[in-house]
Amino acid sequence: MSQSPATLFDKVWDSHVVRKIEDGPDILFIDRHFIHEVTSPVAFLGLESRHLKVMFPEKTFATADHNTPTINQHLPVQDPLSANQLKALEVNAGKYGISHWGLGNPKNGIVHVVGPENGITLPGMTIVCGDSHTSTHGAFGAIAFGIGTSEVEMVLSSQCIMQPKPKKMRINVNGRIGKGITPKDVVLYIISRLTAAGATGYFVEFAGEVFEQMSMEGRMTVCNMSIEMGARGGMIAPDETTFNYIKGREKAPKGAAWDKALAYWKTLKTEAGATFDLEHHFEAADIEPMITYGTNPGMGMGITQHIPLAQASGGSKASYEKSLGYMGFHEDESMLGKKVDYVFIGSCTNGRIEDFRAFASIVKNRKKADHVTAWIVPGSHIVEQQIKEEGILDILTAAGFQLRQPGCSACLAMNDDKIPAGKYAVSTSNRNFEGRQGPGARTMLASPLVAAAAAVTGVVTDPRTLMAE
Repeated sequence: MSQSPATLFDKVWDSHVVRKIEDGPDILFIDRHFIHEVTSPVAFLGLESRHLKVMFPEKTFATADHNTPTINQHLPVQDPLSANQLKALEVNAGKYGISHWGLGNPKNGIVHVVGPENGITLPGMTIVCGDSHTSTHGAFGAIAFGIGTSEVEMVLSSQCIMQPKPKKMRINVNGRIGKGITPKDVVLYIISRLTAAGATGYFVEFAGEVFEQMSMEGRMTVCNMSIEMGARGGMIAPDETTFNYIKGREKAPKGAAWDKALAYWKTLKTEAGATFDLEHHFEAADIEPMITYGTNPGMGMGITQHIPLAQASGGSKASYEKSLGYMGFHEDESMLGKKVDYVFIGSCTNGRIEDFRAFASIVKNRKKADHVTAWIVPGSHIVEQQIKEEGILDILTAAGFQLRQPGCSACLAMNDDKIPAGKYAVSTSNRNFEGRQGPGARTMLASPLVAAAAAVTGVVTDPRTLMAE
């Protein structure tokens, strides 16, 4: 009997099922396990209490990122909790023979940046990490998702995880994107249309011309944000763009192994006639630079539009008003011209070289607004080096910006880079929840271009007005 056409997701998932539990979850083999200093210490304590070893230490990779400082990384970390977690990661990695890129290591950086840039992330893999934005790695045609601390322990000890198989969704975006539209705008637009819960229970495949034309950096941004609409993860079929990005990276296959891997990777695409549980279609022409106005990533809009009325929001009026109250905004207001206090470019969403190129294209030959505090944070030391080699640092310095050292920084309030209460931040990170960037902080999510425009004007600005024709 002939098999029905398979989706990319089915191909990767089914090839990793070790055992199916009737009316229960699948036991899934995990190819790559990333760990960092925040979610791993308790998992290692669990291993010790049960006298277990790490089954495949060579499949686990450790890096410090969440609560690391982004200045003076050569000095001892001042916060005791952060210092203890960083030390625990170093000790545990050494004890169990796990690769460890701590502070000061030239390969150190945000876990979802260093994985791809070192060739650890490959198509067709299953990848997990005790971090919700593990979905980033789906840009390579991998199944990648975040896990909890007990699951980190499970993967360390068995290299497997128990997971119910999610439903499948495909999101298609076709056409040509306009001037000043970045991958961040594309995904913020999708989330604004589907809401922050619109993909709950699904694994999403992004398809169509817009994603096919994106760089790997752009695809990583899109897959990174897939969980912000409730999805378990997101993925994009690998193609020549993917293969060219991977080839020659340190841990990528070489020689005959490359040829064999490439032949397999080319089979990783959804077959014609394959079905999804749900499918959405959007047009690129409908997308403009985006900005959020509320307290979840679904509360976003085109930068020239007005904040929607409560009845158009799709949620309860009380929660909508609470969100706007927290932000200090009102229905039917324009976002253009609103004062900005802080600008942050970085994170596992927008901390790659392409993002800093975009930021620099706006600030070149301009000056940072005097009242704006800007945190410019590369996602890794490799990105930091690219910024210097490409002359981007010179542009930033001339415009009054300072480059910080790699780390998660102001994406989340786990390190020194916190937005003060009541202050407004245009942030290229992934979440705008209450207190996400610090108690009382008010976050507007946006692209590197929108962030750059805010940094030089001091207010929310349409970046297209600052771009050369």
